[in-house]
Amino acid sequence: MTTDFKTLPLSTAMLANLDRLGYVSMTPIQAASLPVTLAGHDLIAQAATGSGKTAAFALPLLAKLDVSQLDTQALVLCPTRELADQVTQELRRLARAEDNIKILTLCGGIPMRPQRASLEFGAHIAVGTPGRIQDLIDVGALDLTELKTLVLDEADRMLDMGFYDDIAKVIKHCPRDRQTLLFSATYPPGVEGLATQFQRNPKTVKVEAQHSDTKIRQYFYEVERDGRLPAVSLLLRHFRPTSTLAFCNTKAKCKDVLERLTADGFSALALHGELDQKDRDQVLIQFANKSCSVLVATDVAARGLDIQGLDAVINIDVTPEPELHIHRVGRTGRGDELGLALNLVGMNEMHWINKIEDIQGRECEWRPSAELTSISDAPLVPPMITLQILGGRKEKIRAGDVLGALCGEGGLSKDQVGKINVNDFAIYVAVSREVSKKALSALNTGKVKGKVVKARFLVG
Repeated sequence: MTTDFKTLPLSTAMLANLDRLGYVSMTPIQAASLPVTLAGHDLIAQAATGSGKTAAFALPLLAKLDVSQLDTQALVLCPTRELADQVTQELRRLARAEDNIKILTLCGGIPMRPQRASLEFGAHIAVGTPGRIQDLIDVGALDLTELKTLVLDEADRMLDMGFYDDIAKVIKHCPRDRQTLLFSATYPPGVEGLATQFQRNPKTVKVEAQHSDTKIRQYFYEVERDGRLPAVSLLLRHFRPTSTLAFCNTKAKCKDVLERLTADGFSALALHGELDQKDRDQVLIQFANKSCSVLVATDVAARGLDIQGLDAVINIDVTPEPELHIHRVGRTGRGDELGLALNLVGMNEMHWINKIEDIQGRECEWRPSAELTSISDAPLVPPMITLQILGGRKEKIRAGDVLGALCGEGGLSKDQVGKINVNDFAIYVAVSREVSKKALSALNTGKVKGKVVKARFLVG
């Protein structure tokens, strides 16, 4: 199978943009699906997060746009706001080949009024969660009568989160002759039902998520019922990863693990369905910018996250779905990085291990719990700390303005400043822990873009 983008029927401008962006060759899911989708067929694609699937649906979507018309011609439905933001960001990068393509993110958790106002000026592409998209349709703000392409991204998780009715209502407002692209990490009966009901003679492609033994070290440890929580702390003290995503099967277990890790002195946060959007955003920002060592989450809560530089994954509970285990493990060891996957297994979970071995095509590597020792008495402290600055896009403050203030009058070097996230009303900037007080003082006593700002440490 050829993997050269130049073999695809894409414009010269798009091929040049792909080259500038470093798209050297197609990933397996892109190579399998793009010839199908660019030919206009409906598609069912089974592929994991991080497999390059966004470009797999973005390129055919962009190829069909009529930029001269500001009607909404493409809609991408996502399970979470975080995934919608990531999809929008990637779409904007890929859309640089064509001028003036307008892309809007339309998700719940924030007021609808600004979204309605933005839609008054039109949008070529809408990316959003099913509930908010349906709300905007209901109030007459979003018109899908000219839609050419509908994408259901991570369809299995949208169904897990109870979005079936919203998806069905949205699709009723779409033209019957649209192209429908369905992407899903797993293919349970609910997703099959979606495909049967809403697609026309779809082609199917499946790319197995397999991980190289040389890139991801994966170890399994047997634990007693009351030994699971202390074992998590033991794993962290023994392997000492900078950034760890720990999976639990239930929200209640997440809370128990977070309580134990906090009591044991770890910098940990939890991601679950009870968080409002603001708290969820702040948790993810702190974890992604290395201000928090451990993020404890359920699969549903963590779906759609693409955290870069993840040192380790800990499966505190074994998942009954072997495909889901593969996707959990695949969040570490991305690109050229090495990864570590650590698994705690109770006697009542052993029957699920057989399924994991079948899908991995190899036996699991078991290690004795007795080998886990604290190799250092020093606490596992995250390298960065997050500062929150009141004022963001609404005050026309950009990331470069904050970097300039910190590295100018603030006296910090560029390598002491990490990720900068600019929201509508707040900016979050990661700084090296050893200069965090200096950075806070510089922001509160100086100016950012000529404006006086208020900053504070973001903790928890």
